[in-house]
Amino acid sequence: MNFTIRPATTGDTETIVRFNIEMALESESLSLEPEKVRRGVEKSLSDPSVGRYYLAHRGDEILGQIRVTLEWSDWNNAQYWWIQNVYVVPSERKQGIYRALHHHVKNLAEGAGACGLQLYVDAQNAAAQAVYKNLDMEQSHYLIFEQMED
Repeated sequence: MNFTIRPATTGDTETIVRFNIEMALESESLSLEPEKVRRGVEKSLSDPSVGRYYLAHRGDEILGQIRVTLEWSDWNNAQYWWIQNVYVVPSERKQGIYRALHHHVKNLAEGAGACGLQLYVDAQNAAAQAVYKNLDMEQSHYLIFEQMED
């Protein structure tokens, strides 16, 4: 593995904003307002209860990101962690970064006592589904991201 994973900091804001804009355009054909995205990213980075970003990087170059949110389950008296988005720059795909980001947050969720980790993808969003299929994130790959803990 020629990259490492770390929590995002406020110094990563502009990269995360750019990745979110690129991801929305690629997966949903949406053009997002950069300033609105920036405010959302800043909120996530300043308040971990809103969301958490983790970044894969090689030196100073950020290769990808994953964002998780936490949801309390009254039924299980524990948290579920949701992968809200995961993005790797096109030139770095198929290098194990998606799997490494997932493994990282899965370990964090387990360590925090979460009762599950799931990938959130709207089943009605055909464009996003197509992107995940193009990245080989379907069927058995999806099972990795939707695996529930015992």
